[in-house]
Amino acid sequence: MPRALISVSDKKGIVEFAQGLVGQGYEIISTGGTFKVLQENGIKAIPIEKVTDFPEMLDGRVKTLHPKIHGGLLAVRDNAEHMKTCTQHGIGLIDLVVVNLYPFEKTIAKKSVDLAEAVENIDIGGPSMLRSAAKNFRSVGVIVNPDKYTEILQELVAHKGQLTEETKKGLAIEVFQHTAGYDAVISNYLAKNLLPKEVKETIFDQKIVLALDKQTDLRYGENPHQKAAFYKMQDSGLADLQQLHGKELSYNNFLDVDAAWQMVKEFKDVPACVVIKHTNPCGAAVGADVLDAYQKALAGDPVSAFGSIVGFNQKVNQETALEIAKNFVEVVLAPEFSEEALTVLTKKPSLRLLTLNDFFRKEKTGYRYVQGGFLAQEIDNCVIQKDKLQFVTKKTPDEQELKDLLFAFQMIKHVKSNAIVIAKDGQLLGVGAGQMSRIDAVKIALDKAGDKVSGTIVASDAFFPFRDSIDTLAKYGVKAIIQPGGSKRDQESIDAANELGVAMVFTGIRHFKH
Repeated sequence: MPRALISVSDKKGIVEFAQGLVGQGYEIISTGGTFKVLQENGIKAIPIEKVTDFPEMLDGRVKTLHPKIHGGLLAVRDNAEHMKTCTQHGIGLIDLVVVNLYPFEKTIAKKSVDLAEAVENIDIGGPSMLRSAAKNFRSVGVIVNPDKYTEILQELVAHKGQLTEETKKGLAIEVFQHTAGYDAVISNYLAKNLLPKEVKETIFDQKIVLALDKQTDLRYGENPHQKAAFYKMQDSGLADLQQLHGKELSYNNFLDVDAAWQMVKEFKDVPACVVIKHTNPCGAAVGADVLDAYQKALAGDPVSAFGSIVGFNQKVNQETALEIAKNFVEVVLAPEFSEEALTVLTKKPSLRLLTLNDFFRKEKTGYRYVQGGFLAQEIDNCVIQKDKLQFVTKKTPDEQELKDLLFAFQMIKHVKSNAIVIAKDGQLLGVGAGQMSRIDAVKIALDKAGDKVSGTIVASDAFFPFRDSIDTLAKYGVKAIIQPGGSKRDQESIDAANELGVAMVFTGIRHFKH
């Protein structure tokens, strides 16, 4: 008679699956809570202590860690010495293992969880059984995913109680992927909660363990001929994205949504809106309310806004939704939408409406994949305050110009370098992004701003290497410039600004974005 060992934290579907196993002639061994559930549903099972001749002990920490369990899992069936050893020691073979693990990830997601509760939800016996069974995949089937129960039962029925070798191989791979992810979540949690604060904040870990779960396949990648998928990291960024309406997100949508979120959450205390194309802002503004912010952001570059991603930092109301609905928009991201706004926007079947939990959270570390590895760096959360500015020219900006300079410099760190932005009254009017020379970025930003340039301010993500940019900006009527400084030719730029009556301030902070 084949034997199955069942020990599950998630009891979903286990009664029906166990009934199916019994129907295929399986004898069932079970543990603790699982045994109780099976017994209550009239399914005959052998308690684990009858197999091991040891009771469960240490509050359930030790129950399956025993040679009569792991010997039955690891014995190679066509190895005569293994079979002889099992016979000598009364070890019965186990042909199928059904195990899912203590819910560590769900436990630590609770706001009230403490370290002691988290530690108690680190499963030891479960991963051990899974790994033993998966190692011996030629002889043992192992199921970690309850969604596989129906498929497995169908195969057992079709093959007289047996699983094909191909199926067992696939199940074994799934197990090792699952346990690797499980351990990654645990190690990351313990690193955050056991390491001294000064260590956590001053070094990058020697080993970074990423637990990535596939959330969905995407329609395609950057281009239709490329396949793509979204993998989420536990408790990080877009892993908490909730889609309220619209067709599925594309690869490019995810990139643009991330850009919109990073940008708009810079502003917490004032209504703000950003309009994103290809991860750069074609419009952005702060306003008296959400509608005002959207109208100003859209007016910055209404032509480029066609097919854009729009991000808000406050609830989208009905009035704003009616304005959004007048244009072709791919995605709207916001902390929330009013019921009236949803009524308006859901009339567009393809429009994706997204919210994100803990909208304004500041994450510390960002990762970027390059061929062969990941780069890790602190996220650029730097915000320049007024008292940190260096006023380097004879002319100083007035109060409104200073406000706009700080607004623009907060925006510039989200624009691909080389980057120039032109702004006035809390509104981006021109953006020059991703250029190989700074003067080219200046010319593009001026062209975008058009006849609205006069009286504006300009932000640059890095220093001006030559005075040519200053000369060009002054020619078009720019009144003030904010830049990091730090060039060997800084004095040349300062002299040019003084000659042309332009105010200039240095931040001492560069905002390259590659």
